[in-house]
Amino acid sequence: MTARMTAAQFRELQERRRRAGKPAAAAVVPKRKAPKKPPVHPGLPSEPEPPAVEPLLVGLTGVGRVETLLMPYVEKMLTSNQRLHWRPAHEIRQQLRAHAAGVALTRRLPRLQRAAVFYVLHPRPLSRKRDPGNWAPTVKAYVDGLVTDGGLLPDDSHQYLMGPIPVMGSPVTTGFARMSLVIAELT
Repeated sequence: MTARMTAAQFRELQERRRRAGKPAAAAVVPKRKAPKKPPVHPGLPSEPEPPAVEPLLVGLTGVGRVETLLMPYVEKMLTSNQRLHWRPAHEIRQQLRAHAAGVALTRRLPRLQRAAVFYVLHPRPLSRKRDPGNWAPTVKAYVDGLVTDGGLLPDDSHQYLMGPIPVMGSPVTTGFARMSLVIAELT
C-alpha cells in the first residue's frame, strides 16, 4: 500500500527540505570558445600552366577549332559543398557569368553549332584530395555566360553542348583556385 500525501503535506515537505540547507546546484560556468584564427590570404593570383589539350580530345571525333580560356581571377567561386543563402550565391553566379561573357567577347570566339567543354581546375597548393566535379556550379555559371551572353552556342542543351567534363589541372603557386575552359568545336 502506498502512502498518499495531501497538497499541504507536500508543501510542508518542500519547506523542510529548503530549510535543511540542501546545497544549491552548482552554477554552470559557460565554456569559453576558442578565438577564431583570422583566415590566411593565399597571396597574389598566379597564372597556372596551360592544360594539355591533346589527352582531352582523344575520345572525340570530328574535332575542329580548339580554344583554351583561362577564366579571370576571382576569390569566390561556387562549389557543390557550399551552403549559401540564395542572394550571395546569385551575386557570385552573376559575376561568373559576366566574366565568361567578357572573355568570349574579348577573344572574339566564333559562334559554334556544337561543342565539347572541358573545365580544368587549377587548385590551391594544398596537399589533400580534390574532386573537380564539386566545382560544377561555377562551371554552370561560366557556360551560361558563354552561351547566353557571349553567343558561343545556340543553347546549352545536350544537342549543342557535350559536357562540361571535369579535369584536374596543375595547381597554382599562389592565390585562390583558378579555372580554365577548353572548348572543342565538334563538326
